[in-house]
Amino acid sequence: MECCIISRLRVQPIWFVLLFLVGFLTILKLAFVLVKWVYVNFLRPPKNLRKYGSWAVVTGPTDGIGKSFAFELARKGLNLVLVGRNPDKLKDVSDSIAAKFGKTEVRTVVVDFSGDLDEGVAKIGEAVEGLDVGVLVNNVGVSYPYARFFHEVDEGLLNNLIQVNVVGTTKVTQAVLPGMLKRKRGAIVNIGSGAAIGIPSDPLYAVYAATKAYIDQFSRCLYVEYKKSGIDVQCQVPLYVATKMASIRKSSFFVPSTDGYARAGVRWIGYEPRCTPYWPHTLLWAVACSLPEFVVDAWRLWFCLGIRKRGQRKDSTKKE
Repeated sequence: MECCIISRLRVQPIWFVLLFLVGFLTILKLAFVLVKWVYVNFLRPPKNLRKYGSWAVVTGPTDGIGKSFAFELARKGLNLVLVGRNPDKLKDVSDSIAAKFGKTEVRTVVVDFSGDLDEGVAKIGEAVEGLDVGVLVNNVGVSYPYARFFHEVDEGLLNNLIQVNVVGTTKVTQAVLPGMLKRKRGAIVNIGSGAAIGIPSDPLYAVYAATKAYIDQFSRCLYVEYKKSGIDVQCQVPLYVATKMASIRKSSFFVPSTDGYARAGVRWIGYEPRCTPYWPHTLLWAVACSLPEFVVDAWRLWFCLGIRKRGQRKDSTKKE
């Protein structure tokens, strides 16, 4: 069979042979991509997270993705340091985890990421002192109440987005990383967003998308800096997840619940520096990447204008 193909190619013009080779290599590349996609999403085993250390730090653990991550890490046998601003909610989550996973030790640290971060980060540093912290999940984040043009973003919201999403993640990492360096092992997971990476633009959410673009580049740089020190840094890039922040109540095939996302997210810890753990999201990402950017831009603007209109309507109803 091979000899027959080669003999036929010998009598063909050079342009045909080149075209054949390009087509063959393209098919080979696509086959490799497909096989790799199947392997990493369905066949690759998750890492033993306890090899990084016996403790995990999770920010923003009282709701949404952060809460589900906390439960999933406890399921994997890790003790937890939960960092959030509401002491009552922290206690509720801590008690729930302790009730479900009796052997898991849970400590809480009250930090308002929109407030005095220096004081808050000092508390985190004291809390992790002497602990074998192997995993850090930087999940804390805020977004717009609803879509709006940049000139409509007030000073308070602007400062809050930068303070929580950018400064908060940076300073918590700065507090936890030295211990990992001493032990020469660790995993840092920063929660990014498809708003910054999966699509060419996210109009009417400009500052939020920009803060998540920072998280992506910050993560990649740290990955390169500390890979040889035994520390795996990763930016996870979810698309829509059914959370309060996304204003989505019901989950679906393409919009997972927070528990569904966390299960996938934990399986990817320690692998690629940037990933989209929930596999149906990768299908949406592939579609977005295959379309011309101006088409995605136009769709996204239309979609976000609709969110803005509904948000303004709710605001006017509240005022009445």
